[in-house]
Amino acid sequence: MGTRDNNEHEAVQWLDLYGDALYRFALVRVRHSFAAEDLVQETLLAGYCSYKNFSGKSSVKTWLFGILKHKVMDYYRKLPPEQGDENLDEFAATLETMFDAREKWKIQPGSWGNDPQNAYQQKELLAVIFACMDELPHRLSGMYRMRELEGATTGEICDRYQTKKSNCWVILHRARMLLRRCLEINWFDQAAKGK
Repeated sequence: MGTRDNNEHEAVQWLDLYGDALYRFALVRVRHSFAAEDLVQETLLAGYCSYKNFSGKSSVKTWLFGILKHKVMDYYRKLPPEQGDENLDEFAATLETMFDAREKWKIQPGSWGNDPQNAYQQKELLAVIFACMDELPHRLSGMYRMRELEGATTGEICDRYQTKKSNCWVILHRARMLLRRCLEINWFDQAAKGK
């Protein structure tokens, strides 16, 4: 068998070797099974087409995940820009009720348990995190997902949502605060009460 035949044979095995992991990675980021399947297919095709340029400095799996990460970011870039129909002032008002005049928490955060790493590994926590993200206003959730799940830069987020950097930072801060509160109510308080 020639080198080309070996490369094709190896590329054919990628779906069996890495398909499930690539799919889970994509699904967590786009939250739609059909879109995740399409992204995995596009990743495998792009990998197959550019395999001759693969330098071997990383494993094939790492290389494919790098391609997939870029495909996910392209997926979000192709979506039409979101319109800022949420009233962010209303959410700012809810945040003001959380802090006193000295910017200290009015209500101290609840206990997050003894071992956060162990809690994070539980599927139920992941489900609560996504439920909390879904409860956020669409704009806050989208910007937070781009930043924290995709690793997008502030500039990329600003371009996508047509906002200024200072406003982006405020929105991301609000998203984090609302997520924190939601997790305290729906996970950590429930865990303390024994669910």
